[in-house]
Amino acid sequence: MHRLFTELEPSITVTEQNLADRVRYILRSNKFDGAELERLRREAAPSSNENATTEGAVPQVAEQPAHVDAAENTPVVADSNDDGTFTQELEIEQMRSTLEEAIMETRSTPLENRPRLPRIALSKRNRAVVRALNPMLVTYLEASRDLCETDSILFGAALAVCRIIGAKLSTAGRTTGQSSAIPAWRTRIEERIAKARALIGRLICFRSGNTRPRIVRTVRMAFAGTNVSLSQPDIMQKLTERIDDLKQRIAAWGKRIRRYTERSTRFNQNRLFQSDQKRLYKSLERPMVSGTGPVPNQADTVAFWRSLWSEPVNHNEGPWTEVVASQCAGITPMDPVTITPDDVAEAVRRAPNWKSPGLDGLHHYWLKGFVHLFETSSVILFEQPNFRLNNKIMSRIGISPVILDQKNNSKAAYISTKLKITTTF
Repeated sequence: MHRLFTELEPSITVTEQNLADRVRYILRSNKFDGAELERLRREAAPSSNENATTEGAVPQVAEQPAHVDAAENTPVVADSNDDGTFTQELEIEQMRSTLEEAIMETRSTPLENRPRLPRIALSKRNRAVVRALNPMLVTYLEASRDLCETDSILFGAALAVCRIIGAKLSTAGRTTGQSSAIPAWRTRIEERIAKARALIGRLICFRSGNTRPRIVRTVRMAFAGTNVSLSQPDIMQKLTERIDDLKQRIAAWGKRIRRYTERSTRFNQNRLFQSDQKRLYKSLERPMVSGTGPVPNQADTVAFWRSLWSEPVNHNEGPWTEVVASQCAGITPMDPVTITPDDVAEAVRRAPNWKSPGLDGLHHYWLKGFVHLFETSSVILFEQPNFRLNNKIMSRIGISPVILDQKNNSKAAYISTKLKITTTF
């Protein structure tokens, strides 16, 4: 390409690197469409050797930016229009190696240690990168055996896209432990409680006969906007009512914080039980206190636990179970559930782009972008209804029998869900 440019413009001095950078800038910025670029290539070829030069110049113009990009390790995908919309892919092999590396890295990384995927701009270039990686995923998705492996493939593909477009990734991962940061709403409530307690103290002092100017000023502020005067005869009753109202508010605020604390403790204990049971049991241990009482008898201890574990298990099933079983005996079994790619696409289509309900942190945007997922996931869900998922994920799929009306036995029916997946952590 540099030799051809030197022959055409001998008066201009330019290096090979500078020329390659300019060509790459033109292709990236999309200043010319495909037809215009092709016309410029034909005009740049000498008329004496038009065919040979054209055949040799076109690959050089297309390959030189690829060589420069490979040196900078920055894959590029540029869009162009030539009798329709198509995507011109540069650095396909490098993108393929980036994808393979990301998938292998994701498979060997626990869910909680994976990097946090950022939100990417919905630009033409980013969408072109996603479309370019789509056909590369077919081989990996067809070899997938379950949803866990499919999930790791999708996460690796999303990670590869972020690396190709240069998006900033968080390497800290997602921790499963309890966060030490106090929520802002809890801080605000604690400040309200502190102010309410201080106000109660001032009101009690005023009710006890303390009429210092600071106390009186605070009492007037407490009754501001209520048409209550400190000189009216029932001021003591108003003070008592105001103090009771503040105490009830403090109790309500404290109960809100207590509910959050209990729920947060349960949630973190459940997560810790799934990730590190030994650590959970250690946190539940009470501090060892040296007792002064007699040492328990070993024989009595063994007899106590043996009496508990040796008892047969007798579940108390109510008579209503037999009634329901007799009612459902004559019901015709439902047809097998068939999950098609259209069902998966419809379920994914309505999901918000940047929500990630799972532990893996994979946004719905990637499920929509990698369209080859639909066929693969439908095959897995249809052919393996009883598959087991690893990484502490439980999945449920299939038939849900429901009694619609117990008063009228003829209305008892089965309700099936075509795609019903419940993920718990």
